[in-house]
Amino acid sequence: MGLLTILKKMKQKEREMRLLMLGLDNAGKTTILKKFNGEDVSTISPTLALFNLGLNIWDVGGQKSLRSYWRNYFESTDGLVWVVDSADRLRLEDCRQELSALLLEEALALDDIKTHHWCIIGCSAVTGENLLAGVDWLLDDIAARIFTAE
Repeated sequence: MGLLTILKKMKQKEREMRLLMLGLDNAGKTTILKKFNGEDVSTISPTLALFNLGLNIWDVGGQKSLRSYWRNYFESTDGLVWVVDSADRLRLEDCRQELSALLLEEALALDDIKTHHWCIIGCSAVTGENLLAGVDWLLDDIAARIFTAE
């Protein structure tokens, strides 16, 4: 199922698809969304924003002071994107620890999910390389769970 097919089904069913984009501060979350939305990525500021691309993508800041608020966005979230700046080798361990803590979070209700699908796709927030492939994979996976065959 392609991106346009999924967006069309969402409109027909009047069902929004919610994605939550998390990661440490300066990992590239906003840059990814701006690139995906065709916006200039040369200037980025700290964010707590909603990008509406026919689906809701919550870009929640990754500063240490904001991480405790991440749990407020879990409810009704259909997919989670964890962004890692692979060039920032000094923070990879911090990134791993935060992701591990996130996966233990009760509010995610991971025990209620019968299947866990994971996919790691290397991409570039600056050039856009593989961004569409990652979003396509995620939307296909979510669509298989929330849209029934017609």
